[in-house]
Amino acid sequence: MFRIKKLDIFIAKQFGMLFVGTFFVCQFVLMMQFLWRYVDELIGKGLSMEVLAQFFWYMSLMLVPQALPLAILLSSLITFGNLGESSELTAIKAAGISLMQAFRSLIAITLIISGVSFYFQNVVGPNANMQFAQLLMSMKQKSPELEIPEGVFYDGIPNCNLYVQKKNVETGKLYGIMIYRMTNSFEDAAIILADSGMLQSTAEKKHLVLTLHSGEWFENMKSSDVTGSANVPYRRETFTSKRIVLDFDNDFNLADASSLSNNAKAKSLSQIFHDMDSIRADYDSIGRSFYCDAMMLQFGMKPISRKDSLRAQKLVAEGKVDAAKSFEKLPADKKLEIVNRAISTVQNNVGDLEFKAMVTKDGDKLLRQHSIEAINKFTLALSCLIFFFIGAPLGAIIRKGGLGVPVIISVLVFIVYYIFDNTGYRMARGGMWAVWFGKSIAVAVLTPLAVFFTYKANCDSVVFNVDAYRNLLMKILGMRVKRSISRKDVIIEDSDYRKDADEARWLAAEAKEYSMAHKLKTPPNFINVFFKYQPDHAVEEIGERMETMISDLSNSRDRMVINLINEYPMIMVKAHTRPFERKWMNVVAAVIVPVGLFFYFRMWRFRLRLMRDLVQIEDVSGKLANRLDEMNKN
Repeated sequence: MFRIKKLDIFIAKQFGMLFVGTFFVCQFVLMMQFLWRYVDELIGKGLSMEVLAQFFWYMSLMLVPQALPLAILLSSLITFGNLGESSELTAIKAAGISLMQAFRSLIAITLIISGVSFYFQNVVGPNANMQFAQLLMSMKQKSPELEIPEGVFYDGIPNCNLYVQKKNVETGKLYGIMIYRMTNSFEDAAIILADSGMLQSTAEKKHLVLTLHSGEWFENMKSSDVTGSANVPYRRETFTSKRIVLDFDNDFNLADASSLSNNAKAKSLSQIFHDMDSIRADYDSIGRSFYCDAMMLQFGMKPISRKDSLRAQKLVAEGKVDAAKSFEKLPADKKLEIVNRAISTVQNNVGDLEFKAMVTKDGDKLLRQHSIEAINKFTLALSCLIFFFIGAPLGAIIRKGGLGVPVIISVLVFIVYYIFDNTGYRMARGGMWAVWFGKSIAVAVLTPLAVFFTYKANCDSVVFNVDAYRNLLMKILGMRVKRSISRKDVIIEDSDYRKDADEARWLAAEAKEYSMAHKLKTPPNFINVFFKYQPDHAVEEIGERMETMISDLSNSRDRMVINLINEYPMIMVKAHTRPFERKWMNVVAAVIVPVGLFFYFRMWRFRLRLMRDLVQIEDVSGKLANRLDEMNKN
């Protein structure tokens, strides 16, 4: 029976406090990133605090599902990093509690958060998205706040360009005014010059009243009888004072949301499925209509059946109707007429097909967008659970709390997730990838990562051991280290110099004999390497006896002997015979051509290196034997 234990409550409290804090931090960061996309719509519009508050409120509701996975990742990583850093995680394991048992309270909390994420996307999010889109459209349609600059033409007033040479900020008066007005065309353009003036808004904020002093008005007089721009009549007026009313709606009006009916992000799951059925039915009927039109264009004024179409094609194929011969019998002018008519028909058909393709393409795009949003509701909720199984095991592995290392790792993981998710979204939206593949690729990439980290943390395996990865890389590339044996300060057992001298002479002889007997320069036999493995006991014996002799001579007090044994290479006794220990792995490597070629040339390289190592062993063994004989005589 499941019981809530004190440990579960303790870990849940640690996680809960961090989750609340990290959630608001992530929410703020995402809102700032989202705000940069629409900063141009907010600046210079004179929006009220109420409108801005609505804008940020709906934005925050939309971004809650995106902030939840990142908050879970960061908070779980910090929680178990703190437990590991303070040795509390070690005490938990010492008490016989596995890591998965320590996870269970947070797994339950993460499942609840995943449910909340799905609820937000299915219930709260669509409404917030619709309200946000409507508000954003209204902001784009709102006229900018009137701020007349000096020395440049200002086009913020509809159908009017206003130039002011100088203005008085305290009195609001404008000096050196030039106005260029054009409502419909060049024929009714007007240019107004004035020494000074003042611009004021009406009480209902629907119009601007421009009062001008000491100026001139040049205006073209539009006339339907005139057919040339050079003969357009105009009028010129000089005035001492004139008042002009300009249209300028400076009030904020909420736009009509009917144009947002196809916004898939503003729909719940049931609405998405319902609208997808409607869209398919509509565009299927359009497709059938297009098919009937094509049949009418090709075979006459009425649609024909598929049976009649196949019969006509059969007659042409059997040669009963020879169009080429009939065409050759016609006179030249008739041929030209038929060719021109055919070209015109083809061009019309191509244009018609391009238009129809554009219509059906819009339908496919709508269906893809609805499918993307339907899958996105599930993948975002599932990402909460995946991010937990990445963050919590990583925290238990690295055992670093605070905001340093956890933040860096969280950002890296989230960047990987964002790249795959955004790439999949764009490819699915464009139709290059299937929708299910594009929207699930990020989850598919991170799920094995979560399983790997959870397995490593549960088994207390070292994941971020730099030495282990370095040794693995050196093994793959065939790199090796040099011997580093130094003289010992305390020697318990002296070296047997006579026996070691005999071993050195044996090594020199065996290395020379092996080099002469085996042609190591030639490439190895591909069949013997991957399919018919034969062990090389001679090299194994040379390596084993050389290491035994070196181990005994490491107890020597003679500096020259220590230097000589450090010159012995560290040979790999099996690398020149086969790539892997197991036979089936060698067979698989041979079948996969690029892998097999890599290991084949790698083994050839090991054979050449073994040839050089044997030459060095022969040379060093000869010198060592002479030195040991001298020491034995003394």
